[in-house]
Amino acid sequence: METMRADVSLRESYGFSAVSCERKSAREQLVDQLGRSADRAGLTAGLRALTQYVSASHYLLVRHDMSFSADIGFVVASDWPFDMVRSLAAALDGANCRMSDLDRSNSLMQPVFSQFCDDIAVPSGVSREYCTITFNVGRVRMTLMLLFPEHYILSQSNLRDVGLLTGYFASVCCKPAARQDRESELTDREVECLYWIAEGKTSDEIAVILGISRNTINNYITSVMRKTATKTRSEAIAWAVRNNLV
Repeated sequence: METMRADVSLRESYGFSAVSCERKSAREQLVDQLGRSADRAGLTAGLRALTQYVSASHYLLVRHDMSFSADIGFVVASDWPFDMVRSLAAALDGANCRMSDLDRSNSLMQPVFSQFCDDIAVPSGVSREYCTITFNVGRVRMTLMLLFPEHYILSQSNLRDVGLLTGYFASVCCKPAARQDRESELTDREVECLYWIAEGKTSDEIAVILGISRNTINNYITSVMRKTATKTRSEAIAWAVRNNLV
């Protein structure tokens, strides 16, 4: 009892009443729940909380470094109907291929609304319009896709909150597996070059992206192959994949 009175007195001394501490905003409650769910085991609970916060009905979290194929290996977590995810795979693959590097950069953290094609069946009572929010977790590009009930009224401020909080939450829950010690031998710039090589970029293209000379890029790549004991760029990419660098 004494401890409870002391706690109340401490709150009041800093300008917080017992009532104000109990009446947290919906955003504060969401942050608290994400904090409690901030590990891989809590990913589903956190995504469900984010979905409910923005009044969505279903969530789908995908990663873009995996093939959008029929085995749906690109799905990180979802409560969408299975057939709907499989039907959507081709559309996701096409949209991803059509985007330029500039488009990918500009779309980060920006809610984008789109319509499903007529051949994709949506659950009863769900709108054919869906929302995507894309962000990066390390070097992995991820997208949260949200379905909404028909005739929903969306809070733009809540949607902005979800975009920001999902990125932070996924960065905690979807961290890459521990890398081998040999990675520490590579510099940040060398790892960056590896990433762009894996994306299919030439030395000239990487030079433009990073704003440095083609010769410098080639020197970085030569250094990578020396440190990783590889002889070609393809071997270097394979090494990077095995060590969760790209």
